[in-house]
Order: sequence, then structure tokens, then C-alpha cells
Amino acid sequence: MGFRLPRIVNAKPSLKRTLSSPETTVVPKGHFAVYVGEDEKKRFVVPISFLRHLSFQNLLSEAEEEFGFNHPMSALTIPCSEEIFIDLTCSLQSS
Repeated sequence: MGFRLPRIVNAKPSLKRTLSSPETTVVPKGHFAVYVGEDEKKRFVVPISFLRHLSFQNLLSEAEEEFGFNHPMSALTIPCSEEIFIDLTCSLQSS
């Protein structure tokens, strides 16, 4: 009987999941923080270069349709599952 590690372990180093704490509130230069999830929101720090990719822009459009400028986490919130977000961002990093 084994256990399964979360998929975030397989994510490349430029995509980092962070927890909200004083040590992790600083976002490195060239990155921005987003909250991802349908029920439980998790914070990710992603490179700004993702903004030029059409698939990431589509996620932002969905966020705009759902939240407008009133994001529940007081930060950019993307309304998709964590798994979909990780799959998408991993594919962006390899392109």
C-alpha cells in the first residue's frame, strides 16, 4: 500500500505553490501570485511570461467573467481546479 504525492511535486521550479504566511507574501520580481481552486483556494506564484500565452489568457478571461474586479481572495483568483491549472502551466513552461 503506497501513497500518492500531490502533483505539485512534479511541477517545474518556476511554478511554486505557496501558503499564505509572512515569509511567502513577497513575490519575486518577474512573477505574480494567483489563487486557484474551486472550493479551497491555493496560492501559486507564476512567471509573468505566462501572460503572453493564449491558454493562460483564456483562464484570465474566465476569471474576469466570474469575478470581474471583485476577487474573493483580494487577489487574482482563477476559477479552475488545481489539477487543470498545474497541467496548463506545466505545458506553458515546456513551450
